[in-house]
Order: sequence, then C-alpha cells, then structure tokens
Amino acid sequence: MKLQKTIANPAGLSGKGLFGSKDASVVFRSAPADSGIVFVRTDVSEPVRIKAIAPNIGERTRRTTLKKGPVSIETVEHCLAAVNALEIDNITIEIDGPEMPSPDSSSADYFRLLSNAGAVEQQSPRCEFTITEPVIITAGDASVYALPYPDETLNITYDLDYGGHTGIGRQIYSCRLTPETFEKNLARARTFLLEIEAKQFQARGMGTHLSPRDILVIDSDGPIKNSYRFPDECVRHKIVDLIGDLTLVGRRILGRIVSYKSGHSLNQQLAHKLYEAAERKERTAKFGTDALLDIRQIAKILPHRYPFLLVDKVIELESDNFIKGIKNVTFNEHFFQGHFPGTPIMPGVLIVEAMAQLAGLLFAQRLEHTGKLAVLLSMDGVKLRKAVVPGDQLILTAEAVKSHTRTAHCKCKATVAESVVAECEIKFMLVDSDKL
Repeated sequence: MKLQKTIANPAGLSGKGLFGSKDASVVFRSAPADSGIVFVRTDVSEPVRIKAIAPNIGERTRRTTLKKGPVSIETVEHCLAAVNALEIDNITIEIDGPEMPSPDSSSADYFRLLSNAGAVEQQSPRCEFTITEPVIITAGDASVYALPYPDETLNITYDLDYGGHTGIGRQIYSCRLTPETFEKNLARARTFLLEIEAKQFQARGMGTHLSPRDILVIDSDGPIKNSYRFPDECVRHKIVDLIGDLTLVGRRILGRIVSYKSGHSLNQQLAHKLYEAAERKERTAKFGTDALLDIRQIAKILPHRYPFLLVDKVIELESDNFIKGIKNVTFNEHFFQGHFPGTPIMPGVLIVEAMAQLAGLLFAQRLEHTGKLAVLLSMDGVKLRKAVVPGDQLILTAEAVKSHTRTAHCKCKATVAESVVAECEIKFMLVDSDKL
C-alpha cells in the first residue's frame, strides 16, 4: 500500500507572474491526510481556499487558472507539475497575489524548493486512478488520449508538430514520470512563444516585464537572444504543462497519455473527464451507485413530486459553488402524450425547470439548516439550442454567481452528448418555507 505524502518543512519563493507581471509571494505548508492540494489567496479581505481539482478550473487561454467565485489564481501549472512529480498528495499553497510567480518560466524552481522542503509519509493510503478505458479529446487536428497501460506509473508521449516553422519543427518525446526523470529531463524546460505571439502579448499588456532573455521567444532561426536548454526543449515543456494540468484530476494517475499538438484547453478537458470517471468509480465502490444524491435524497430536499420532479441524481457537487445532475428522458414521460404525439420533443420550459431544480439543490446545501427555500425569481438569457427527445440523457449544471441572505444567482447549462441544448441565468428569492 502506497501512503500519502506532505512536505516536512514550510518553504517559499517570490517573483513576478508570467502573464500579469505582478509581484507575488508563495508559501508552501504541510497539510493533513486526505486534504489534497489547496491554494489560498491571502491578499483578499477574507482568505479564499481553492482546491486544485478540475471543477475549479477557470477559462483562460494559454495557461491554467483556478477559480472560486470572483477570486482566481493564474498560471498554476508549473507549480502543480512539480507537486505531481514529487508525489506530494497534500499541501497548502498560500499566495498573496492573483498569479503564481514564474522565476524562469519553467518548473525548476518549484521542484527544487519542494525537494528541499523534504517529505513526510502519512498514515492514509494514496488515492490513485487507473485508466481502464480510453478517453479521447480532440479539437481540429489536435488530440490527447488517455489509455490503459500495464506499467503502474504515468507514461506520456507528446508529438509537437510545428512543421511549418523552422525554429521549432517537429519534436516527439516520451517519458515515464518519476521524480528523477522529471528533475533531469523536464523541470528546466521553459515556456516558449513565437516571435509574433510575443509581440501580440506585450501589445495587450501581458508579460511586460519579460525580454527574450527571460523566456524563449523563437523566430525562424531558433531562440532570440537565448539558447535551448535541450535540443527539444519545446516538447519537453509541453509535457510539463500536461503534467501540471493532469494534477487537477485530484489523484495519482496510472496509465498512458498520448498527445498530439494539445494545449491547456485540451489538457483541461481531459482532466475533467478523468476526474469525473474517478469520482464515479469511487462512489460506486463505496455506495453501490455513482450518485452523490440519489432520487430518495433529492426528494427529501426538493418539494417537487411526480410528474414535476425533473432531476434523477446528482453526480458532482462542490460546496455551494457548483453542481452537476442528470435527467434521463424516456418515452414514458407524461408530457410526450401531447408534445408531440408523432414527434416527441421535451418542452423547452421543462428543460429550464430541470435546470432550476438543480440550482435549487445547489443552494439547498447552504440553506439546509435555515428553514428557507429557493423560489424562482427571474430567468435571463434563456437559449434553447437543440431538441431533446426520448432516449437522451440531460446533463445539467449550475454554477453560483452570487448568494446573499435573501437572493441567489446562478448560471445553468443543459447538455446532451456534450452538445449544449439549453442555457440560462436564474435568480432565486430565498424565503421561509412556512410562508409559502
């Protein structure tokens, strides 16, 4: 049995963020078993804790961001790659700014710092997820595959294809992730930009403190005013980013990852898929079902009953910030008798109602002991994009925007097979249940 690890001693570093160019200081502290990797923004009025897991990913380009409500922490991937490579399971990362420092745009300083902090084994088994079925993410000609592999480690192959750019060309690299291979072959590989990209970034006010001596800026002849640390440094850095992004699965991954031209967006989509698969597997093993809330538990929270209870189960729940649920649509639904008998289509208003009920379950987490209910107040930006028919499975999500003592506001989405079928913003009034 492999045991969890945390660091033995506190450690810290300071520097400027890669994109925002703002100064920040980071302190790493040990954390209890089963707490995971948690970032803490200490420069806001009340410190905000953000766990490093896929549901907390914020949408950004060319970097990985963690987000909770309006608070975010930018460019966490180089730090997370070092944490992952050193097999650290539990750690608290305190930061007094919006972006992680990036001393040389690689993972080397983080790896060195955490190595010197030492490691302590904890008396709880390590949480691991073994890839047993292929998971494939594609966008255009880019792709990333998660595949079963007999070796009980994480093995990565990355094919970086800049065939039309002579300064980079095509680079392929494979590795088996261990602390030793990461330190020797990956940690020092730096972020790179094409010359035209670097000019565009700085024109938008990003990375203004950087010169070609601080980051790899590449023209048709190679690095400008710099030199490669490895002949294939670009593909090695892509693997560092991938390792950092996969840390957001929240577990040690065992299997093989094969990537072609993927970036943070595809990496993060893969992290989401693997996180969800791991959550389902663990819930099924523990409870015999993958539901966080099954229909019996939902019926104890929502006042709705047949034929108007439109959420079958909840499969993901992050405090009172995010929730994901499922509505299985069958031909036996009562509304198909009249909508429409020859061409059964789920009424759009009921799809919106299902999203509202899921949002009610989200806010119920906070209202559980207050005696209040979330009652629909308004709906904005309602869009019905595709028809929902018998046999479809509606995946419903709701993300909190604001929550006060008397009102709550969330963004909702419904998808079928990864295609968005409906979305809206919903506001609730929180009222005493005995006044309804």
